[in-house]
Amino acid sequence: MGSLERVSAVALLALAGGLVSVRAQELPHPTHTEAQHSCLNQKERRTLVESGTVLHLAAAMHAVRSHIPGTLVRARLCHRGEGFAYVLTVLAHDGKVTRVVVDAVKGTLVGER
Repeated sequence: MGSLERVSAVALLALAGGLVSVRAQELPHPTHTEAQHSCLNQKERRTLVESGTVLHLAAAMHAVRSHIPGTLVRARLCHRGEGFAYVLTVLAHDGKVTRVVVDAVKGTLVGER
């Protein structure tokens, strides 16, 4: 499997995982943070990507790959201030889980925890 095919497969798996968790995010839960409440559903994400308002998930993953190598396990597109950001959860090869925030318009890394 080539690099582009691998990225596409990982992106599809992440989006599929996001589809399963969308229903759970819609339910009120006291531990949800403000960022989780302002994340977009699949239809909203697709509309923004297709209109060119935000970058494709692959571009956000490319921005992260050089800083944090590993496997993408979750991807969300959320409101961030006046714009949008991809919140990506990456599992590093050493088992460490890192959540990174990528500006969905510029494709730049804006945060990590």
